[in-house]
Formats: sequence, structure tokens, C-alpha cells
Amino acid sequence: MVHVERGGDGPLLVLLHGLGATGAVWRSVVGAWPGSWVAVDLPGHGRSAPLERYSFGSLAAAVASAAGPGPVAVLGHSLGGVVALTLASGWFGVDVRAAAGLGIKLRWTPEELAKAASTAARPARVFGTRDEASAWAARLAGVPLEDGVVEVDGGWRAALDPAAFGVGAPDVAGLLAVAKAPVVLAAGEVDHMCPPEHLRAAQPGGMVLPGVGHQAHVERPAAIEPVLDRLHGALVA
Repeated sequence: MVHVERGGDGPLLVLLHGLGATGAVWRSVVGAWPGSWVAVDLPGHGRSAPLERYSFGSLAAAVASAAGPGPVAVLGHSLGGVVALTLASGWFGVDVRAAAGLGIKLRWTPEELAKAASTAARPARVFGTRDEASAWAARLAGVPLEDGVVEVDGGWRAALDPAAFGVGAPDVAGLLAVAKAPVVLAAGEVDHMCPPEHLRAAQPGGMVLPGVGHQAHVERPAAIEPVLDRLHGALVA
């Protein structure tokens, strides 16, 4: 059900991308991790099968099968960050020793939630060429994608299942409260989805990464090395 890429040797880091992206967005990051790693295509993304219903719990359950029992550290971006925090609850059978959520959108307006629900209800757009579909997939993800499209009858479409937009707003405060492992929130200094004031309100000790925006791990992979150091220290302690 879930496609993964693996590499390295030693303490295991599980990497979870944001909405619309794929595990390939972490390829410039994994070299800075002093251990083994698993980069997951979340259900309904990339080369992973869709789900009948998307929730943070259903996504975490799917990832748990790929992560194994642990011990592991988990780093997720945006949607993947919420899934990382969900796994840190211990409810899904993974021995998470540390988790980090990068660029999680912490505040949602009713209008934003309504727009997401409307997008989730629409069928996937089909394009005549792969290039057109790739451009649309990159727009949905906010980053260029290597594995972001699939061929269908009549043309090409983004691999992203539109229904994934319906996952809803996360209860980050609740997830922080029930976490069984150290959890850190992080965001770029100029992240429009998770501005520093929202981050610090949610977690006063959250990490603000200088000079980067919402896609910090793609914009400047070295910017998230302090997050990796925090995770590694907790995992091997």
C-alpha cells in the first residue's frame, strides 16, 4: 500500500512529506542524517495507494507498517508533520523516540477549511500531456516533483488523490499533550503557512529556521540540520 525509499545504516529516521508531495523531496536531506532512513510516499500520493477516507489517524496507521516497530525518529513536513506527531502518541505501535513537525499549519479559518473540503470533493484534473500534469502537480505540492503524475485514460493527472485535501485541521495542542516522546515544532522564518508567532504560541521552544520559508527542506536543506541534530540526539540517548 505504501511506497518507501530506504538508505543508510544505523539509527532510523522516518521522513514524511507534505500534502501533494512525495518522499523524493527529502533526497537532499538524507545525507545529513547519521544513520538509516525511510522516506515514505503517504497514501494517495506518489506511488502509494489511496485511502477510502483520509484522517491523520488513517495516515499514521499506514505509515506505521512501513516504519516498523522502532525505535525511530520521525520528521514530517506540513501534513506529514501532523502524521509524525500522531505517531508520537504511541497509539500505532511504533516506538517513536523523537518527532519533529516542520511547517505545520497551526491555525485554520472556516473559509480555508471550506475551500479544502471543496477541493477534496472534486475529481482529479486530467491533462493531455505529462508536462501539463507535472506542472499542475508541482503547483499543488508547492515544489517540483519527480514522481508526481500518473497516466490514466485520456491523459495524465497528478498522483495526489484530491480527497486528501479533506483531512481537516489538526489538533496540534492535543497531540503535543499526549506525545510519548520529545516533540519539536519547527518552521522557516518566512513561512507564510506557519509564521514564527504561531509557532511560538503553540510551542515556546519551537525552532525558527533563519532565511527559509514553508519548504525549508527543499529551499535550503542545510537549514533543517539543527532539527536533525535534535532528533538524532534524542534517538540515541
